[in-house]
Amino acid sequence: MSKPQTYGAFLSGNARWLGAAFLMTAFSGFGQTFFISLSAGDVRAELDLSNGAFGSLYMAATLGSALTLPTLGRVLDRFSVAQVAAGVMVMLGLFCALMASATSIWMAGLALYGLRLFGQGMMSNTAMTAAGRWFDAQRGRAVAVIGLGFPASEAIMPVTFVAIMTTFGWRQGWWVAVAVMLAVVLPIVLLLLRKERVPVSTASDVKVVERRHWTRAEVLRDPIFYLVSAGVLAPPFIVTAVLFHQTYLVDLRGWTRELFAMAFIVMSASAVLSSLVLGQLIDRFTARRILPFMLVPLACGTAVLALVHAPYAPFIFMGLIGLSNGFVATFTGALWPELYGTRHLGAVRSVVFAFMVFASALGPGLAGWLIDFGVPYDGQILGFSLYCVVMTAALASASRVLLKRDDLASTAD
Repeated sequence: MSKPQTYGAFLSGNARWLGAAFLMTAFSGFGQTFFISLSAGDVRAELDLSNGAFGSLYMAATLGSALTLPTLGRVLDRFSVAQVAAGVMVMLGLFCALMASATSIWMAGLALYGLRLFGQGMMSNTAMTAAGRWFDAQRGRAVAVIGLGFPASEAIMPVTFVAIMTTFGWRQGWWVAVAVMLAVVLPIVLLLLRKERVPVSTASDVKVVERRHWTRAEVLRDPIFYLVSAGVLAPPFIVTAVLFHQTYLVDLRGWTRELFAMAFIVMSASAVLSSLVLGQLIDRFTARRILPFMLVPLACGTAVLALVHAPYAPFIFMGLIGLSNGFVATFTGALWPELYGTRHLGAVRSVVFAFMVFASALGPGLAGWLIDFGVPYDGQILGFSLYCVVMTAALASASRVLLKRDDLASTAD
C-alpha cells in the first residue's frame, strides 16, 4: 500500500474543486434560516404578520421547496457539476432580487420558496453530491473542507448583513446579496469548474469499497434509511426552529441582539474544528462507526439553552451547536455514498435534502404556533434535547445493523 496522502498535498492537488464546492456551501447561506431570519422582523412588520403567521408562510414556502427538490435533484445525475451549479446560482440570485423587492405576502412567500429551494437545497446538494462523486478514500477530508463553507457563512454573513441593514435598510442588504451572487460567486465557481475532476484512488487507513450502487427506489425500501434519517433530520428541525425565532428568544431572556450575534462567531469556530477533526475520523473509522455520536452535542446544547438563562448561555449553546453543525455537515456528506454508492447519488441525496428541508420548515412553523398558543419556550427546547437523547440510542442500534450488513457483504464477496 502506498503512503497516505498528507492533508497539505490533498488540499493543493484538489484546490480548484474543493474551492468551488466550498463557495457553493458558503453562499448557500442566502437561503439558510440564519440569514433569512435576520430580516424576518422587518418583513413581518411591513406585512403585518405575527410570529406564527410568518412562521407558517416560511413553512409553506420551505415545504414547497422540499416537494420540488427530489425532482429537480435528478439533474445532478444527468448534467455536469458546472452546468448544474451555473443554473442554481443564477436562480438563487434572482430570488434574492425578488426578496429585496417583496411588497406583498405572495411575493415574500415566492421569494422564500426560491431561496430555500436553490439556496439551502440545491446549492448545498450540488456541492456535497459532487464531493461524494469526486472523492473516495479521501471523502471524509473532502466533505470536511467543503463543509467549512457553512460555518464561514454563519460567521461572516450575519454581522455583514446587520451592518448593511442598520445603515441602509434590509432591502439594500438583499440587493447586495444579488450583486455578490451574480457578479462575484458565479464567475469564480465556473472558472474553477472549467475542468471536471476524475476520481483517483488514493491510499487511506480504511479501504472504502462500494459493493453496490443502490437506486433511489431501493433506498426508499430500506428501513435503516428512515431510522438514520430520523437522526439526521433532528439538527435542521431544531436549529432552524431556535434560530428562526431568535428575536423572540433574545427578548424572552433579556439579552441583546448584539450579544446573540456575537455568539455566531463561537458557533462558526467550533463548527470548523469539528469538521476538520471528523473528516479525518471518517476516513479512518468510516461514517457507520461514528453514527451513534452524531446528536450528542445537539442534545447538550439544547439542554443548556433550556436550563441556563445567564448571558453566557448563548455562547455555550452556540459552541455546542457549532460542533453539531460541523459534525452533521461532514458526516452526512460522507454517509450516503458510503451506504448506497455513487451511481445514483444525485437522486438519493435529493430525497435526503428534501427531508431536511421539510424538517427545517416544520421546526419554525411548529415553534411559532406553540409560541402563539402560549406554550413555554423552555419546555419546547428541553423537548428537543430529550428527542436527541432517544435518537442517540436508536442510532447506536442502526450503526450495529449497518456494520453487520457490511460484514455480510464482505463475506459474500
